[in-house]
Amino acid sequence: MQKRRRFRQVQSLEERLAAEAKRLRADAESLPFGLEREALLRKARQAETGSHMSEWLTSPGPRTPE
Repeated sequence: MQKRRRFRQVQSLEERLAAEAKRLRADAESLPFGLEREALLRKARQAETGSHMSEWLTSPGPRTPE
């Protein structure tokens, strides 16, 4: 049986998704208007949405009264 190789992430998921969105937007800026540019912008929006959802899911949220 093979041993599973594990990698400890240095940055949080939110930080990695935000950096990916920023990189994708920069790449899209260098392209002319068209399908490729729209695809990169769509991926950037998805990464930002994923980052916001992850923050929302990991937030403590409203607490019940003690």
